Amino acid sequence: MATFLVTGGCGFIGSHLCAALRARGHGVRVLDDLSSGSEANLAPGSKFLLGDVCQPMALREALAGVDGCFHLAAIASVQRGEKDWLGTHRTNLSATVALLEAARASRIPVVYASSAAVYGANGNLPLHEDSTVQPLSAYGADKLGCELHARVAGHVHGIPTMGLRFFNVFGPRQDPASPYSGVISIFCDRLLRKEALDVFGDGQQTRDFIFVEDVVRALIAAMRQVNVAAPVLNICTGNGTSVLQLAYLVAELCGVRAEINHRPARAGEVRHSIGLPLRARERLGLGSTMAIRDGLEATLTWMREGRPGLAPTSRSSVNGRTPIWQGR
Repeated sequence: MATFLVTGGCGFIGSHLCAALRARGHGVRVLDDLSSGSEANLAPGSKFLLGDVCQPMALREALAGVDGCFHLAAIASVQRGEKDWLGTHRTNLSATVALLEAARASRIPVVYASSAAVYGANGNLPLHEDSTVQPLSAYGADKLGCELHARVAGHVHGIPTMGLRFFNVFGPRQDPASPYSGVISIFCDRLLRKEALDVFGDGQQTRDFIFVEDVVRALIAAMRQVNVAAPVLNICTGNGTSVLQLAYLVAELCGVRAEINHRPARAGEVRHSIGLPLRARERLGLGSTMAIRDGLEATLTWMREGRPGLAPTSRSSVNGRTPIWQGR
């Protein structure tokens, strides 16, 4: 069986991917600095390297002898990008270039996470891979930059890649207390506590919510389809759900009444984001995606069971081990 490196493998999506790879009998190596992930999420049988994906030494050790790399390490927060533009750029784009550079010698195939944020406020819905890209955030701009550098990696250096534009991913292990958390985990957490919800603007914003297991299936299928043309695919459901619809559905599943506090709209927020999944389904051989109600029930079950996998871990040391990088 193959051995894969997963950057960000202790995070939300990464930990689910690692578990799926291990279940298929593959070897898994994880490179994570634990700035947002937790070692408690680490899939059993995975080799863990505490390190910074921007550091050449960490990358060389992590990539040695692997058959492919899933690059998921990122700071997935538009707000964090506004506050720490340069720092998030380093993690979200410079680290991708560093990874591709390290993969160049052996032409290690790379599947990497892009984002629907590359489309910005494009109102021509549903969004497809040939839609105009016009990111409105530093996060979206860096993800588009990843796609462009992947194209260079294939054209100039012969590195096979595939980029997946994730829409709004949700599911177990998405920490509602994290600054990177999505609206679903926050709503689930608050309604289980019978607390009021904050909705920014009128709540009619729509998003394409996709369950994490569907994302994992796409990631694994993408590794078989990488090539030097650097294709990019939407990973979405094609269905839009408004923030208010989401609030009332989660409240129904929790058996409570949704008390909603409307807050001022966020400046620059994309109003509608719904993708077209047809190209990914055809190219990757993907079937239908999980219904949002079923995904919400799975997420709520995880929360009711005590949220296993969210034990806090210090980035500077793990169980007394020395990191394979020094500084940032």
